[in-house]
Amino acid sequence: MKNIFFILFCALFNFSMAQPDSLFLKDKEEKEKGPEWILKNKFSVDLNEVAFVNWNAGGSNSISALIGYQFSYNYSDKYFFWRNNLVAGYGVNSQQGREARKTTDLLEINSSFGFSPDEKSNWFYSARFNFNTQFAEGYQYPNIDKPISKFMAPGYLFFGGGMEYGRNIDELSFYLSPLTLKATFVLDDDLANAGKFGVIPAVFDVDGNVIRPGKNKRTEAGILVTNSYQMEVAQNVVATNSLSLYSDYINNFGNVDVDWRLNFDFKVNSFVRATFESHIRYDDDVKTTVPSAIEGEFDEAGAKVQWKQFLGIGFAVDF
Repeated sequence: MKNIFFILFCALFNFSMAQPDSLFLKDKEEKEKGPEWILKNKFSVDLNEVAFVNWNAGGSNSISALIGYQFSYNYSDKYFFWRNNLVAGYGVNSQQGREARKTTDLLEINSSFGFSPDEKSNWFYSARFNFNTQFAEGYQYPNIDKPISKFMAPGYLFFGGGMEYGRNIDELSFYLSPLTLKATFVLDDDLANAGKFGVIPAVFDVDGNVIRPGKNKRTEAGILVTNSYQMEVAQNVVATNSLSLYSDYINNFGNVDVDWRLNFDFKVNSFVRATFESHIRYDDDVKTTVPSAIEGEFDEAGAKVQWKQFLGIGFAVDF
């Protein structure tokens, strides 16, 4: 099983840090609250800027901006919950003497539904839907002639059912789905013909002409395990952690796709905040590339752990 030690580390870190009995469970009085819908919107802007004037140590002027939006509309009562949210974000970095480059690009929609036959139980029969893609083209800089990703290339859809633990789902959730459908969309012919993101590539003749075009979709059925929680680690410092582990039953069962996000929000006042975000991914179907012996071209390499981190200061408005 590939990357088993890394995956076990992620799981042990998440499960050991979650303390449901002391941090997250609703008390009896809260459980007896009636049905309610809660609507939330959050708009945020994070900026980073560096400027130099006659600076003898040298340096390049740069500015980075990240715009984010979150929407949620949730229902809960003694027996049911229904959580719906949308997350969108786009960020760019502009440096003196260099073209603007994308730093963040995300469009994600989530919906989950749960039912518990016992109002005192913290276990739910649950179903989940997740869809995510990006807004704009992505490049392997400095090469901006040939995009390596686009809107819906890739796009990912997950849908499945199972059991979920956590009466207070917004703060703590452990979810196990023995059967989850995963669909990968690559709705760009060039990327599909190249077999990117795990789809079946095109078949070419000796002259490079397409005999059979590449597939625009790949479907899988596997097991999904997720763990998420939110906690205040210090005054005005909130940590949000989310881990997702998925393995396909048919294609290379045991190769686990990992998606692990860890965010820290540092609240300065009602509007100003600082944010630290770490995002780790591993997908055996997403192959990396290395520079080719031919200048300007790249050769495919194996799948590797992907890591992105962000630290910024900005403002957020809830409405």
